[in-house]
Formats: sequence, C-alpha cells, structure tokens
Amino acid sequence: MTATITQQKAATKPETILKLVRRKNGATLKAMEHATGWQPHSVRAALTGLRKKGHAIERSKDGKGVTVYRVAE
Repeated sequence: MTATITQQKAATKPETILKLVRRKNGATLKAMEHATGWQPHSVRAALTGLRKKGHAIERSKDGKGVTVYRVAE
C-alpha cells in the first residue's frame, strides 16, 4: 500500500504581495512588510516588479491618510 502525499507549494513573497493588493480594501505598506518580513524599500521594489509584469497597481489614501495599494479594477 502506498501513501499519496500532496504538497502545496508555498507562495512566494511577490505572490503574497499580489494577493494582499487584490483584496477589496487593498493593503498598506506596513501590512505587506509584516506579511513578507521585508523592509519598505523591498516591498516598493516588489510592487514595481508587479507593475512591470502588467499588474495595474494604484495608490490612494485611506480616511486616516495612510497610503493603500490595490489592483486597479
């Protein structure tokens, strides 16, 4: 008898960022830093990389003046 083991591939950090910015309310820089363990400049560089790959990522401010990133509809 053989056991079937299924392994799920862990999401890469850029995939994690993309998942966060695809949420309805988007994601703050702090949220992306926390999710990836990256510093702010690394998160911004990843956002630039996603834009270069064709993702339309927009920036806006929430009611408290915090910048929120999200994929444009």
